[in-house]
Amino acid sequence: MNRNHHPTDTEPHVRPRRARGRGVALLAVLGLAGALAVPAAADVRPDASQVEWGTCPADVAAEAAPYVLDCATVPVPLDYADPDGEQIELQLSRLASDDPAKRRGALLLNPGGPGGSGLTQSTLLMSRGLPDGVLDAYDLIGMDTRGVGHSTRIDCGFTVGGDYFGNVPPWAVDDAAVVERAEVVRAAAEQCADSDENGLLRHVSTANMARDLDSIREALGEEKASYLGYSYGSALGAAYVSMFPDTADRVVLDSNVGDTHLDQAGLRRFAQGFEQTFPDFARWAAKRHAAYGLGTTPAQVRANYLETAERLDREPLLGVDGALFRQVVFGGLYSPLSYGRTAQTWQSLAEGDAGSARTQLDEASPLSNALSVFIASTCNDSEWPEDVRSYRKAVAEDRTRFPLFGAASANIVPCAYWSEPVEPPVRIAAEGPRNVLILQNRHDPVTPLAGGQRLREKFGDRARLVTVDGSGHGVYTLGDNACALNIGTTYLVTGEMPRRDVSCAAG
Repeated sequence: MNRNHHPTDTEPHVRPRRARGRGVALLAVLGLAGALAVPAAADVRPDASQVEWGTCPADVAAEAAPYVLDCATVPVPLDYADPDGEQIELQLSRLASDDPAKRRGALLLNPGGPGGSGLTQSTLLMSRGLPDGVLDAYDLIGMDTRGVGHSTRIDCGFTVGGDYFGNVPPWAVDDAAVVERAEVVRAAAEQCADSDENGLLRHVSTANMARDLDSIREALGEEKASYLGYSYGSALGAAYVSMFPDTADRVVLDSNVGDTHLDQAGLRRFAQGFEQTFPDFARWAAKRHAAYGLGTTPAQVRANYLETAERLDREPLLGVDGALFRQVVFGGLYSPLSYGRTAQTWQSLAEGDAGSARTQLDEASPLSNALSVFIASTCNDSEWPEDVRSYRKAVAEDRTRFPLFGAASANIVPCAYWSEPVEPPVRIAAEGPRNVLILQNRHDPVTPLAGGQRLREKFGDRARLVTVDGSGHGVYTLGDNACALNIGTTYLVTGEMPRRDVSCAAG
């Protein structure tokens, strides 16, 4: 059960969170937050929901500041095959619309993962300039999905510095390394099974999270709910709109896995994304050779990367080996805003200083809870090969096809030693309303363009694909493309879909 008690004695219409939060944020920017009081206004609408909104947990409130969120818990079945049986709790947040004339419903948010907390996703988007039209049209509903954070959670008990330290597999330096890694992931799978005291582990799946979304919609008192999901959130959104075509309203899928689940093929596509995105970083670094010394041409930067990784494979520097170096660069490709730090870390390694790389890895390491939910959802969603030889073959193939990262993303994972899934993966439903907008960068290190194209093909005429000539992971609001921002905002606010697929130029 949820071990955190969250007050619910504040009625939802006493103070509108978005109006207050936006005012405080503006005053903070102007330096006037301490000089002026921001009055609370009346609620913008009668609240027909069953949700009792109150204050948020302290860590959520601190992360959301200067914006102010409402929070609440909603019960859902542990097992939807037994809806009247044991219930678990989901933690929700709300950034409420303050314009009753423009409000049209709830926009459910998911930041990805699986395993990422979404309670402050609304404030992240707001801080990145989410247009007022969207803020007026919707109550933004963040959440910790089942198993995550402040919801009824799972935790396999992974520790920083332990053998299992990340959900993206490490680079396998040779065939023997795959066999060695198999023992690590076997132990991780067994550790998760042994930690499952409340029986939740088997029920953490994308299908159940999609059912949870519809339960949340119902609890909010909404006939329909819209959805915006990033990365793994695209898989959850694809499952949601496929399972609930009558109650899923406007759906935006951003940076796409390519299906309703992450399987072995999807994980191996990480290496394809790395290959497609690295040239953007290499061009950036080559223009700054005088500053970082990584190469005067993109080809030199690429050669430097391979040489540095192989040198660290042979001779790790203060615990930083080639696998960790590759992970640092992989993470640095998520956004051009990270290029500078990635280049500086790489430069430090070349100069014999591993401290920056170690710090960057420690900061990026997911907590045990996030690791656990990623494993559970990924392994419960679909069947994975159980034969170590198949992973050895995949690593050998991808080491050649994708020399920058292929021997990492093809490596063996705990799903090889997981129990059989309770149900098959959710099938994408091509029948239904035309209400799926797919946003995708051409160069994305983790969910490459192929993922967006696959979803577009599977949804058929239900979807439109907006391909952005951009680099990084995240398009709508998180990126900096005017064309994609305008299309996404127009769809969410007015419901107008592009008549055909769109290709957005850079900028």
